[in-house]
Amino acid sequence: MTHTALEQGEGILRLAPTWVPRSFCIPGKRLQLHPNDLYAFGANRGGIDERWFCSTTKADNGPLTTPDEGLSYVVYGDESRPQKVLFGDVVADLGPKLLGDDLWNKYHKWPMYSKFFDNKGALPHHLHQMAQHAALVGMQPKPEAYYFPPQMNNYGGDFPHTFFGLEPGTTKEQVRHCLEIWNRGDNRITDLSKAYRMEVGTGWYVPAGVLHAPASLCTYEPQWASDVFAMFQSLVNEVPIDWSLLVKNVPEEKHHNLDFIISMIDWETNVNPNFKAKHFRPPLPVKPMPEMESEGYNEKWITYGNEYFAAKELTVLPGRTVTIRDAGPYGLITLQGHGTLGREASRTRGIWPVETPALIRFGQWTHDEYFVSYPAARAGVKIHNPSPTDPIVMLKHFGPNPEAPKM
Repeated sequence: MTHTALEQGEGILRLAPTWVPRSFCIPGKRLQLHPNDLYAFGANRGGIDERWFCSTTKADNGPLTTPDEGLSYVVYGDESRPQKVLFGDVVADLGPKLLGDDLWNKYHKWPMYSKFFDNKGALPHHLHQMAQHAALVGMQPKPEAYYFPPQMNNYGGDFPHTFFGLEPGTTKEQVRHCLEIWNRGDNRITDLSKAYRMEVGTGWYVPAGVLHAPASLCTYEPQWASDVFAMFQSLVNEVPIDWSLLVKNVPEEKHHNLDFIISMIDWETNVNPNFKAKHFRPPLPVKPMPEMESEGYNEKWITYGNEYFAAKELTVLPGRTVTIRDAGPYGLITLQGHGTLGREASRTRGIWPVETPALIRFGQWTHDEYFVSYPAARAGVKIHNPSPTDPIVMLKHFGPNPEAPKM
């Protein structure tokens, strides 16, 4: 059935929406998910404020996590009776036929995923463990990136600012004190940090080991294939954060070893006085804009400057048909518009509809998310926009990409 799914789209897979709740978050209601479905996992699980894309990574949401939480499904077969299979099973079965020899031989998996994160307020100051600390609990590190799509941000939420890192001159003793007073209420760790106002249409890169308290914007997040984290802030929006969320991915014998917990912080990167210069990511055109627009599109790098993943924003202009070629496989999610996409050589078979839903019911299968295989990406994906007025806008998430700017 995995071969059938790949053959149906001639190398382009249709994916179903993957929703993830978080018990410590309040939904920002910008994911196009129906308001009646925001607590579809149960109020005890928290609201749905994440949608994951091309994920082979299971969400790590505690003992109530469902068996396939966070995992993407491929949809295939007749539209009247569609079937589904785990995207991870397709990757495992097809290997280099899907990902190409280089990516498969190096990782033997699809090594990243992306998501929309949509929280009404700011998140706690937290980090994602570096490789040496994640390995102690059998997990991978999780560097990640942010981009703030205009289509997803009709309002900024309660706090459209992100705290990054620690102010230069901060000492480990100051951070230790914040951990020592955890149960007294607000441990005030963000007093040791700096908040930046997030700008819609721009992005950031956040390496593993960097403390950050993400803004309340709806955020597109390409990231490494892991759900490892440690919360360092004890109170957010007057809601206490349990110590268990600090040590969720810490070896049990070190749950109260403050020196070990502090060692998870990449100190040099966190106190870098030029943090923004190194980690801010303004969009970069893939080619000169007049050249692209004359061909009917524009495309920008929105995630770049790291060895793990990359992302682009592609806009197909109204009434135009374009063929876009890329160096490697990628997932995509549409933000605006409707039309069709298919492999360059396709005529009727293998052509998928593309449509951006205004409202999605929990469990509904849509036509806004796809995965483009290595052969299809190299051959070229043809996208047709029939609208006389509305562009097609999509975000494309890659694994390690040699074409991405290096910084």
